[in-house]
Amino acid sequence: MKDLCKCDETYDLKVDADIGADAIWCNKCSCNFEILYVPISIELQSELTKWILKYGEWIDWENDKIVSNGVELEEAHNIQGLKLANRVKNELKERYKVTFSPSTFARRHAKSIK
Repeated sequence: MKDLCKCDETYDLKVDADIGADAIWCNKCSCNFEILYVPISIELQSELTKWILKYGEWIDWENDKIVSNGVELEEAHNIQGLKLANRVKNELKERYKVTFSPSTFARRHAKSIK
């Protein structure tokens, strides 16, 4: 993973969802790692990929607003993401610090329209 990151050594990772990106990022330089090169099980790689593909189901992209149950969809996505981040942390053991970055679009947008 070091070759992909701008940092000299990368031991601080973040699990974060974004469109068109894999779920693991350098928490220092924000480099997005190709999931195949992250030293975790194939099963966990697959689950992270499935999770990332559901990112933004709470967003009406054409109108830049949330769907009717968007806050709940985003919260469910964040709960699953936190569980996956904990599994990444467990598989990487003490070698890496792993944090989770939840999505906040629906919550922020819901507050702005009230």
